[in-house]
Parts: sequence; C-alpha cells; structure tokens
Amino acid sequence: MTGPTKPAGRGATLNPDSRYSAERREAEDDGWPVDDELPPLRTQLGVDTSRTLISYNQSPDIPFDRSVNPFRGCEHGCIYCYARPTHAWLGLSPGLDFETRLFWKPDAARQLEQELGARNYCPATLVLGANTDPYQPIERRLGLTRSVLQVLHDCRHPVAITTKSALVLRDLDLLVRMAERGLVAVQISVTTLDPHLARRLEPRAASPERRLDVVRTLALAGVPVGVLVSPLIPGLTDVDLERILKRAVAAGASRAGCLLIRLPHEVAELFDAWLRVHVPDRAEHVLSLIRQCRGGHLNDPKFGSRMTGQGPVAELLTQRFRLAARRLGLDRHDSGWDLDASRFRRPRVPGSQLDLFEQD
Repeated sequence: MTGPTKPAGRGATLNPDSRYSAERREAEDDGWPVDDELPPLRTQLGVDTSRTLISYNQSPDIPFDRSVNPFRGCEHGCIYCYARPTHAWLGLSPGLDFETRLFWKPDAARQLEQELGARNYCPATLVLGANTDPYQPIERRLGLTRSVLQVLHDCRHPVAITTKSALVLRDLDLLVRMAERGLVAVQISVTTLDPHLARRLEPRAASPERRLDVVRTLALAGVPVGVLVSPLIPGLTDVDLERILKRAVAAGASRAGCLLIRLPHEVAELFDAWLRVHVPDRAEHVLSLIRQCRGGHLNDPKFGSRMTGQGPVAELLTQRFRLAARRLGLDRHDSGWDLDASRFRRPRVPGSQLDLFEQD
C-alpha cells in the first residue's frame, strides 16, 4: 500500500487492504524526498468463476429485481463508486485494485442462455450495469457485453442499460431493433458538466459532452434514453444539477433520475483521501454536507434513505431535482420505459426437450 498519490489515469489515491484481511498496512513517511514518478498502473484481467450470471435482489428501494454485471471491477475508476467494496470479497483492495484487477466470464453468453432457458424462469426487465459499467474500456476488446446483449435480443428479453460510456453506440444495431419491440431503454449517467472535475472523478469514462452526444444519438435512433444525475455530491457537483437536466432534454432525453452519493465501507476512506488530494480547499465542506444528509455519518445503509438521504440538505436537493424534472417534462411515465416482457421466448438450450416443441 502507498500513501495518497495521483496515479496517471486512475481514480483512487489509495489501495487499502481488504476489510477481510487479517492484517492492515499503512504508509509512513520516512523523510526521504520522492523524485521519481510511479509507472502507469496496467490493467490485469482474470477469469470470474462464479456459477451464475443473473443476480437477484429483494431491496425495497431498487426498482428492479435482477441484473447482469459482465465484469467485476471497473476501469472507469470513479472514486465514488459504491461497488468498490465488492472487491474485498475477492481478497483485493477496493482502491486501485478495483480499477486495475478486473475479472470477466468468457462463457457469459452461454451461461445466460442456460439461466433464461430454465423451466421456472419468469421474464422481467433485467438491468445491465447496475454494479459496474458494462461498457468500460476493456469491453472494446472483449465484446462480452455485446454477447450478453445478443442473447437478450434473440430471446426478446427486456433490458435496461446504465452506462457512462460512448461505447454503447457500438451496439446501436441491436438496440434499435430491440427498441422497435419495446425491449430496451438506456440510461446515461452524467455527474458533472465540468470536464476537468470529471477527469479526476471518473478518469477513464467519456467526457460530459460526449455522454450528451450519446443521448442525442440514441434519441435520434428511436431508443428510449434518459439521464441519471448520479451520484449527486453536495458542495461539489450539485451546482450542475439543473443544467445537466436542461442539456439532457435538449439532447432528447425523456426521463431522469437522481441518486445521492453513497460511501459504503472503504469508499468513505477512499473518497476522503481523494478530496484532500484533488480539492483540498473544499474537502471539509463537502464531507460536512454529506454527513448532514446521512445522520452525522458519511454513509447510511438503511432502506428508504440510503438513495436520497435525510435532513434539510437532502430534502433541498430532492426538491431541486423534482422541480427541474417536472418543469422540463422529465418525470413522464409514458416515454417508452415500460418494457415488454410478453415477447420473451425461451432460448433453445442444446439437448433440452423443449427443442422438439418450440417454434419461432
């Protein structure tokens, strides 16, 4: 583990040990000047050996019950990512390890076919990218998300995609065909309109302007698209809230959502260190506002408040979003987001008896 640094092209400034580790290491200044810059951190790729692909949840404050995350870890390196603590389950750090040591399932498409083909499977909208971004940079080479989307397309299974990457446009051919059948909607995450801040917050994600271009392209192609102002960071990104919504409408967005920053487990320490390296003059103010939204803490895991916060500051942010969304028509419920699960056709799993009877 090293002390706070600015690794080129990476978000975290620390690499703390897993919370499950039997020991914890801390950096200590030995007094010697550091003249040499650290070499760029390379992305390492491993195989995910989990036995299932679809993840189910029963959370009362999440509007979907199933999702697929093609990757563990995310190269985008967003410092605020609530998925970072999941790397501790692998014995790795939620810090720089989360951005540089990634895992994928080479047989994801085949595994998805098997799970969708199970006799007791009941279709409902599946979210692609609820945890880590399905279109992160490594996807350009691997094509894993494309293979998953192809299975969903062939099975006529509804899917909602969340991403902050322009790579989603690579799959526009599939998305257009699915949109014509009411099977897909895309949500583009836009955190800030400040490109310099975005470069530090989300070092390997598309620029804010590029994401708005993606919204425009998807809308013109007939794909239902919305914007997710997430996470909303009081004292840092909330100044752009109304402007993001206004720009999104101009680009063709038909829906909008907003989630308050969440700092579970190690993310609180990582975000604190990031603030003190990149915006030291605002660090205490930002942390104070977050605590005011989280009952005096940096995180609140309770259902019902973990997404929105509580208290005057959180209520003000919620009101700002609601008023702006209503004024811009982004709170409509008739904008193509009620996806159709009735068209689903079970995939033909080799060797199954259903092959004898199912027809196209």
